[in-house]
Amino acid sequence: MRKTKLLILAFVISINTAFTQGNSENDPNFSVLETAYFGEKPPSLIPVEFAPAILSPEGLFEGGSFSPDMKEYYFTRKNGKYKNRTFFVIRYENNRWGNESETYIRWPQFSADGKIMYIGKEYRERTDTGWSELKSPGEFLKDMAHGRSVSSNGTYYFTVYKKEDKGKGSMRYSRLIDGKRENPVKMSREINTGKDIAHPYIAPDESYLIWDVVREDGHGQADLYISFKKKDGSWLPAMNMGSTINTEMQESAPHVTHDGKYLFFTRGEWKVNEDGSTNYVGKRYWVDALVIENLRPK
Repeated sequence: MRKTKLLILAFVISINTAFTQGNSENDPNFSVLETAYFGEKPPSLIPVEFAPAILSPEGLFEGGSFSPDMKEYYFTRKNGKYKNRTFFVIRYENNRWGNESETYIRWPQFSADGKIMYIGKEYRERTDTGWSELKSPGEFLKDMAHGRSVSSNGTYYFTVYKKEDKGKGSMRYSRLIDGKRENPVKMSREINTGKDIAHPYIAPDESYLIWDVVREDGHGQADLYISFKKKDGSWLPAMNMGSTINTEMQESAPHVTHDGKYLFFTRGEWKVNEDGSTNYVGKRYWVDALVIENLRPK
């Protein structure tokens, strides 16, 4: 059940505006927000909802994040009046933020330098005239499911769900060595413990990895866990990010902003409707990224 539900939780990042639909500047309700992050007051070390009036007034938010230049925000909604998953973008143009408009771009992610856009198991490269056609990085991603994150040097971290994992999922990575992509390497038990392993976020320098997973020492549903890399390249045992971040609800889809200032994640739960169907109610939260440094071993 949760494997299916995980499909709707994903990091969503920017893409070229030429691929979007709608023009918010002609909207009479066009809002003016003067600063980055929609003019929201920056959070402290306690997570708070991020722009709830803009992104999730009905609590139907799934996931989303900013582009590297902080001028676009892509996100998704589903359930309630959104019978089908709907993708949105909000742009900062002419010194102001516009209203949301629908887009058919689905769950893009960007490289740290903004020159590569990852979409599903493929990618596009930025060109002088926009974006290239979709390209395949190779067969190594054929079993990818529930999230992918790419470090500055091009190492992919992603989850797969294979029979050998007995439905729990596992984290793997693939490095680019001498211009060639290595076969995926399954990570150690420090990372691959628990079930419903999903949505990795790798630091650009690969110094830490954050993901969501259900573990026995967790708070009930999926929690955010973090592992730091040692100098010898191995990973320290994963740590639950604590009760300030994790609750009895489901925390998932972690992402640190490109400026390194804030950690974003989705917090939500599944509601059972009268007809027996389930409805995910989620909102985006943000917190000062110092929470990560406070967990880093001294």
